[in-house]
Amino acid sequence: MLAAAAVITFASGAVQAAQTVGPVTDDLGVIKIPKGAPIQIGGYWVLSGPDTAMGVDSKRGAEIAFGEIGNKLLGHPIKFQVEDDTCNAEGGQTAGTKLASNPQITMVLGGACSSAATPAAPILWAQGITNVCTACSAPTLTAPDRGPQYDGFARTIASDIDQGASDAKYIYTVLHAKTLATVHDGSPYAQQLAAVTAKNFVALGGKIVSQEAVAPTDVDMHPVLTKVAAAKPDVFYMPIFVAAAAQLLRQSKEISGLEHTTIIGGGSLAAAEFIEAVGPAVVGFRICYPDVSPEVMGKGYPAFVEKYKKIYGEAPISGYHANAYDAAEMAIKAITKVAKTDKEGNLYIGRKALRDAVFAVKFDGLSGPISCDTHGQCASFKPAVYEFVSADPKTFSMGKNPKKIWPTNVSN
Repeated sequence: MLAAAAVITFASGAVQAAQTVGPVTDDLGVIKIPKGAPIQIGGYWVLSGPDTAMGVDSKRGAEIAFGEIGNKLLGHPIKFQVEDDTCNAEGGQTAGTKLASNPQITMVLGGACSSAATPAAPILWAQGITNVCTACSAPTLTAPDRGPQYDGFARTIASDIDQGASDAKYIYTVLHAKTLATVHDGSPYAQQLAAVTAKNFVALGGKIVSQEAVAPTDVDMHPVLTKVAAAKPDVFYMPIFVAAAAQLLRQSKEISGLEHTTIIGGGSLAAAEFIEAVGPAVVGFRICYPDVSPEVMGKGYPAFVEKYKKIYGEAPISGYHANAYDAAEMAIKAITKVAKTDKEGNLYIGRKALRDAVFAVKFDGLSGPISCDTHGQCASFKPAVYEFVSADPKTFSMGKNPKKIWPTNVSN
């Protein structure tokens, strides 16, 4: 039955009355899970195309977390419904809509791309579904002015506010670059990270000589590269995704004037697929990325990696598995905290209570300490730079290929 004791206004303007079902009253509604029925948790990541490694790696991290509790929680099996968001806005909207249409979804993990999370999170929150992102790092998603449509969004990855500041510091103080050119692909991740890095670089004393844009599907990069070469930057910064980045890096070797320009990418390129797409030109290429060295990760990380290898027959294929594992842990802890069972064995979960529990969870995660601020930023940032040392995709391994080259010790 509906109780008139409380109401909540969604971002759409619709007013939702508090709902009482069984022993639970909640401002956003109550999920009733009959005895023996599954607790349903959703997920969305990029599971097709050139950036698949990010999504598959994330999905595996969450799967391992659920597997460690036997894929059961509070006496109910866990059903994990995962959708492919294709790492773009259209895919995120489709994935978010599919998950939001299932009234039994308790909460959702993902995605890997800010492009997908930006439209997906509001769709989910319109149904009172909390979304914990595992790799989408665009600053606007956890900004103080992000808007009420993101009130149900949190993430276990650091913001690119921190990544951009770190990247600018590395470029200016370590590489001693005085001039910088940037390129983005129109995605929230790339556009915002390039802008944050440029702003910080200028604040340090550097000069921006060119700011360009490409489309993710562009093939001929010669016009953009020629324009960048004419500006003669010390560093060319391209925090974009695999397909376009591979074209840019390969074709840069054909452009006169870029011989002395250092080209640097972002964390979206931490994948064997990027090595394969670039070929020999990948050797010496650097990416700025959060530090995922075992010595700075949570104490359970080495055992996790061995478990990953045993289950999937290979080492982690990207760098976001620990973030996804931690997001799954948040779901487990939050559901356990708020769920109530009646005498018949039915389980009840209040949606607002679950959202609040997610934001209140604090623990030492696999990726580091997890503690959310009021805007859903739950992870802290650890800077690093990695360099590819082999063009053999089979040698991909974070810390080995690409090899961590900065900072040289974890205290920096």
